[in-house]
Amino acid sequence: MDPAVTRTHTDDGRALLLYGRHAPVPARSPAAPRATPTLERRFDELRGEEVIFASGRQGRVHLPDLAGCPLCPARPDGGHGEIPVRSFEIAVFENRSPAFAPGATGGACEVVVYTDEHEGSFATLAPERAEDLMWVWRDRYAELGARSDVAYVMPFENRGVEVGVTLHHPHGQIYAFPFLPPVAVAEREADERRGGCTPCALAAAELTDGRRVVHSGEATVAFVPYAARWPYEVHVVLREHRPSLLDCSAGELRDLAAALQAVTRGYDALFDRPFPYMLCVHQAPTDGRGDGHLHVEFYPPLRSAKRFKHLAGCEQGAGVFLNDTLPEHTAAELRDAIARAG
Repeated sequence: MDPAVTRTHTDDGRALLLYGRHAPVPARSPAAPRATPTLERRFDELRGEEVIFASGRQGRVHLPDLAGCPLCPARPDGGHGEIPVRSFEIAVFENRSPAFAPGATGGACEVVVYTDEHEGSFATLAPERAEDLMWVWRDRYAELGARSDVAYVMPFENRGVEVGVTLHHPHGQIYAFPFLPPVAVAEREADERRGGCTPCALAAAELTDGRRVVHSGEATVAFVPYAARWPYEVHVVLREHRPSLLDCSAGELRDLAAALQAVTRGYDALFDRPFPYMLCVHQAPTDGRGDGHLHVEFYPPLRSAKRFKHLAGCEQGAGVFLNDTLPEHTAAELRDAIARAG
């Protein structure tokens, strides 16, 4: 179901969108003008990559207690953080400390709050809320991708302090890049080398092999990739060629939400602890210069219940990953964990 949206503002004038299946919250006017972020974009000639300088991000909120959480709804005493309403289902607002912004670097950064409940995670969302989140990602991809200063739209989630999370409230983000980032460039080049869609070919190969598949849905397949860089890395891929969320049917979006929840619940069951991860949604660039294939990649830093994979000299300096585990073994562990999670 495509949730309704109410467009309103934060107190300092940043755009706030409230998505939900129930009655929309009345819109309101901003009480104060928004601040202009200080950003600079520079090009690294040696690596051929863009680098963003965002000094304003140094002062952002870091692991506040419940009373100070900026993602919780307004309190009865009138206090609130970023979202000045008493309740909501899914909220999206412009990041107060963005890495990209119009007029500076171009592009945009948004925060996506999954629920007004402070406790929980993507894995513990009700299935219909997870499904609604797919529609929210779809809506933001369409709106942000239509802008002339945006070339690539990537929803993502960082979960756990182990990957740098600064707020515990269940949430993710969306970065609308003003250029094509290196990973998207690499995927485009892979398609050119292959002469066809690489995610299509990889998903077909994993389904044929079967050893690394951890979850199979009607519209999706989830697997530990053959050349996984992270011990419990998982890719969730649409079975049919779907360039973006805009090309998916309602049933495919529902199945995608179910697959992502199956993986995240399996992660938590694997070592019987909240499992840190980075989740990134990859889809077609919006620069009009190529196709894509919707897929979601998980990069979890754990290599055992208490040991982490850190990016050391070889990975950082040479760009060559060393994996201490075999994908076939970690896939078997994850399959068992997903089955236990139900």
